[in-house]
Amino acid sequence: MAKATTIKVKLVSSADTGFYYVAKKNSRTMTDKLAKKKYDPVAKKHVEFRESKIK
Repeated sequence: MAKATTIKVKLVSSADTGFYYVAKKNSRTMTDKLAKKKYDPVAKKHVEFRESKIK
């Protein structure tokens, strides 16, 4: 069976609030860590979210 091209990743807030998003990424084309600026409702502002593994 073939390996899936898209994987689910956890985007954890850099504000250390414990809030996270779940996103999909193509593991073949995006080999580096994913980082996006998104809204953190706990901190009530836009912060950077960095990729981590889903456990």
